[in-house]
Amino acid sequence: MKYATLLPSNKKIPINTIFCVGQNYAEHAKEMGGTVASTPVIFLKPSNAVIENGTPILLPKLSNNVHHEVELTVLVGKRGRNISKADAMAHVAGYGVGLDMTMRDVQLEAKKSGNPWSIAKGFFTSAPLSPFIEAANIPDPHQLNISLKVNGTERQRTNTSKMNFKVDDLIVFLSSVFSLEEGDIIYTGTPEGVAQVVAGDVLEAEILTVGTLTHTVV
Repeated sequence: MKYATLLPSNKKIPINTIFCVGQNYAEHAKEMGGTVASTPVIFLKPSNAVIENGTPILLPKLSNNVHHEVELTVLVGKRGRNISKADAMAHVAGYGVGLDMTMRDVQLEAKKSGNPWSIAKGFFTSAPLSPFIEAANIPDPHQLNISLKVNGTERQRTNTSKMNFKVDDLIVFLSSVFSLEEGDIIYTGTPEGVAQVVAGDVLEAEILTVGTLTHTVV
């Protein structure tokens, strides 16, 4: 069982379903050769892909091109179905930093063949995740600076104001399809600048006022 940590209370919440949003920033959609969809693109990661800050990221033998993707993550604190936009933010327990590690070559081949992305996105150690800061301590999750460095060189930087689908939009959409439960996590999408990592790389992800992650690729 994997647990999310909610700060400053240090409460441990069992991780349930991990929902991930694809191409939620226009510039990232563009660099991937697409456009932002009219409804959120959703895929899942298994909870056993989660690793805590500092744990090595393992490169799978199946891929020759693993990419980093830094993201704002949302911890669901209250269950719900068909949640209204007015009530959506009341279902958020906290915010964190996540990395959506992706076997890009495997993903692109799956897309070409019309197959699911599960292997490309859900492999072991593909979901580095920081502790979560209680939502009450983050006045506006849509005004946060997010960045990622590899070996000290910045590769990704944006502000969460550039997300096409905001946190409340995502909660409304997800709860119209699934039942959201306490302990669900939403990876809200990555900005432009995704690129390959290789063994020995050190990844440093940061969202100001929310948290940081540091991981070595092995």
